[in-house]
Amino acid sequence: MRKQSKKQRQSILKETIDEKPFITDEALAKDFGVSIQTIRLDRMELGIPELRERIKSVATHQWNEEVKALPIDEVIGEIIDLELDQRAISILDITGEHVFSRNKIARGHHLFAQANSLAVAVINDELALTTNADITFTRQVLEGERVVAKAKVVRTQHRRTIVEVHSTVENEQVFTGRFEMFRSNQDKEGDES
Repeated sequence: MRKQSKKQRQSILKETIDEKPFITDEALAKDFGVSIQTIRLDRMELGIPELRERIKSVATHQWNEEVKALPIDEVIGEIIDLELDQRAISILDITGEHVFSRNKIARGHHLFAQANSLAVAVINDELALTTNADITFTRQVLEGERVVAKAKVVRTQHRRTIVEVHSTVENEQVFTGRFEMFRSNQDKEGDES
């Protein structure tokens, strides 16, 4: 991008964030050819909150009333997309609390918890319990990486729902899981997706 005035940059920055609310300051800095600090200052002047606050705001307003099987704040990671009994997406930024101190590799139970809680959240029922899980870790995840988990409801039959979750870091698969979920109601019984 060619050099712009501050006013032009801030105008385009606002449009960009409106179109892609989950874009990081780092990605914006790279796109605009400026420092991360410049992006942060521009956001502050425009009254645009940081990424984590934008995600929480969207999740709270959009899905707080929709997620039935567990409180939204018990989902590991931040839900950024949800269509009950269809699909869901969450993101989890791996920080020091998620990794082994010796090698900075994420502990597997955090990746599992993100995927499993997303599989629960996507169920349109007051009760959703994991009865079985077939999981595979396909590569190590390191501190500082962002894990995007995508859940898809595959089938619902006889109070059982199969949810597949694929987790990636920068479009590289790091985890897959197939979760068999028990649900208390039979409203969706016999559906094949």
